[in-house]
Amino acid sequence: MSLSRRIAGTAFKPWPVSRKRAMAVGERLAAVTTLTSSLEYLTQRHHIRRGGLNDWEVVKDIQRRSTPLTRRLLDLVSGEHTTTAVHAARVAVSAGMLLPGASRWRGAGSLFLGASSALLYPRHRYGTDGSDQVSVLVHAAVGVARLSDDPRSQDAALWYIALQSNLSYLVSGWVKLMGPSWRDASALGGVMRTRTYGHEGAFELTQKYPRTARYVAHGVLALECLFPLAYVGGGRLVRPVVACAAAFHVTNGFAMGLGRFITAFVAMHPAVAYTAAPRSHPSVAGRDDRALAVGGAVLALAASAAGVLTVQRRLRSREGWTTSRTLTTGQQNVLQYEVMSEGERAKPVVVFCNGLGTPSEHFSWMSEAIARRSGYGVITFARAGYAGSSRRCTGPYALSESVDDLVDLVRGAVPADRKVVLAGHSLGGELCRRAAVRLGDRLHSVVYLDSAHPAELNRSRQQGESAQRLRETLTMMVWSLRLGMGAWMCRPDWLESLAEAYRPRAFAQYCDLRTWVTARREWAAVEADFGTFGDDLTSIDAPALVISAQQTIDRDPEQLLLHNELAHAHRGGDHRVESMVVEGASHEALLVDAQYALQVADHIIGFLDATMVGVAAFDPAEGQKR
Repeated sequence: MSLSRRIAGTAFKPWPVSRKRAMAVGERLAAVTTLTSSLEYLTQRHHIRRGGLNDWEVVKDIQRRSTPLTRRLLDLVSGEHTTTAVHAARVAVSAGMLLPGASRWRGAGSLFLGASSALLYPRHRYGTDGSDQVSVLVHAAVGVARLSDDPRSQDAALWYIALQSNLSYLVSGWVKLMGPSWRDASALGGVMRTRTYGHEGAFELTQKYPRTARYVAHGVLALECLFPLAYVGGGRLVRPVVACAAAFHVTNGFAMGLGRFITAFVAMHPAVAYTAAPRSHPSVAGRDDRALAVGGAVLALAASAAGVLTVQRRLRSREGWTTSRTLTTGQQNVLQYEVMSEGERAKPVVVFCNGLGTPSEHFSWMSEAIARRSGYGVITFARAGYAGSSRRCTGPYALSESVDDLVDLVRGAVPADRKVVLAGHSLGGELCRRAAVRLGDRLHSVVYLDSAHPAELNRSRQQGESAQRLRETLTMMVWSLRLGMGAWMCRPDWLESLAEAYRPRAFAQYCDLRTWVTARREWAAVEADFGTFGDDLTSIDAPALVISAQQTIDRDPEQLLLHNELAHAHRGGDHRVESMVVEGASHEALLVDAQYALQVADHIIGFLDATMVGVAAFDPAEGQKR
């Protein structure tokens, strides 16, 4: 037999790992991970002291929404001396786990290491990584297996580890595949040039040998996306697949400084080898594979439940409020809108236009305050594709389509004898600016709420650099929701800031595939439109209020200059033009946080009151003031 055939015969055959050996190797590698982790934390105790990176008095604020019992338990172990004592105990137990033996006490040791890792994870908010999560998983499963004398329970635990291992590689690979930087192989060099995870020598190699770097990047994608091939042909591919995965983690440990990843992820590989071998192999004789069938059944039930939940959320997202109305625009799009207040006939109607990917419920604090505290009319609406609004236009989407819809909404929903105030947030501000040019004497004024500017992608370095990341994020969200992941979406932080009555519908829209498909479509149009903008802004013959969020301009000073240009576009005539910065507010909190939203509402009311002094009513028949 030739050498190549002998090598192939050795490489492409099952890896005979017994149940006991899979447990023994897995628990020891996981113990090395925990030992390394605790030793690192013990040598960097200054991070957990007052003023340190993980000062508990600061970090614990992240847990403010946890249950009281959870917060008390975390407080109990988060004192400096207690945390140090727990890590010292973990070092002792981890070292003991490396000794020979297979007693049930090892199960108790594994469970202690897993439980303590989970408990300390919030304590070390900055500095933990995926290796800590994997070690918790392995410790917990092997601990249960050790404490059980039943081989069926032990096999179930090993199957759990193996399935989690497959899932971790699959998810990582397919998420990478959604990003163009991994598909064109530029991601490898991009990671290697970063300060946190980079390696200068490795980066230089990617630049010197781009073809090899491309092969490596695509090889990583293939390894992760196709990891379950280890089970093909009775486990004949398990050796090369696991060997490549181990080499991948060793390389990451060297180049990226992720040393704990080596032992953490490799600790799952013995379970993969054990479960991939055919049951006819002597080393796995009597293996109970019912866990795989149970896992499949659970997955099917979870998928069914996720499908039902998705339908429920879609219905809630689209049904609107009891007062919702609809209007068909000239583009044949159907817009759902709410008249929050008719207001006084002599006063204009404020029409709010939401930003990219956000629900109109973001305006709830602001719109309700203006409706209650003033005589101005208030209308909120969802652009085509969001909430209960439908896009029926058959042509390719452009921003002009949303501008046309907004103009048609004003003409169809606002009484003909009333003027209109256009108030837009983010992208909604730019749509309002463009619609304002076309409304003529129907326009009373424009309110820009931390608005977008058509030149921002060209003039703002931060906006230009973040454009691709946003595009990739939107693509990932679309595909994740198409795969049914919406049922597992976490509640975003901003949701709890909304008034309670608005939260269910806002969250339903956040989890709805339509929201993200529409956002991706709009962002593609924004990049095409803003990327070619090079002209001055069109002058608008109307008053304007330009409101900026402090965190926006602190992070990117160019935004303040762009917002000043929005105000300047309204200064051509004898109009009232005001600019203000809301201290402490972020781009999102400006709307959803009652503290800032109510402050903004008061400014809008005051601004409109000031513009109403001496202003005559609008006569639609004459098309002029009277």
